[in-house]
Amino acid sequence: MARDSYHHGNLKQALVDATVRLVEDKGPMAFTLAEAARLAGVSAAAPYRHFAGRDQLLEEVARQGYQDFAARLESAFDGGRPTALSAFVRMGQAYLQFAREKPGFYMAMFEAGLSIAGNAELSAASERAQSALVEAARALFARLPADRRPPATMVANHIWAMSHGVVELFGRGRPGGRSPASADEMLESGALIYLRGLGVIPD
Repeated sequence: MARDSYHHGNLKQALVDATVRLVEDKGPMAFTLAEAARLAGVSAAAPYRHFAGRDQLLEEVARQGYQDFAARLESAFDGGRPTALSAFVRMGQAYLQFAREKPGFYMAMFEAGLSIAGNAELSAASERAQSALVEAARALFARLPADRRPPATMVANHIWAMSHGVVELFGRGRPGGRSPASADEMLESGALIYLRGLGVIPD
């Protein structure tokens, strides 16, 4: 069995990469730190140079996932061009694309039961992603009279919850995946119905 044989000189990232593969194969709760070490090609003791335990390693996976996720959302919004609504729809598409392309990171972020508040760097990365959605929601309602604007954070959280539900039911082979509509179509139509009810889109 290979021991301390990684060649790229970055033990921490090697363990993160191995963990992502294990999460994709087994889920975020069904692997051990020793398995991550074995897959990374290092000794069972090596991970403790960087991580106190399995949960801390998963937190690093989630942190990196949130950083990528937030960057994708920010890029999709692109300052609200050409319109805040079209930018908002792109953000939904970016959400689904991230879940499809980075399932190991996605599961670590949302299905590992991690305490985000207990890790400052992870919390900051998560807040960056939420802030992107809040900014987009705020832009959506900028043209409405102040007394008709719903709380931007509430709207962002509703859209986040809807996106997550679509991923779980329609985007990852779950029971709802048999829908004749694609996950992208489900999310876009649901978001537009929701926004119409809030007055962003005229009847």
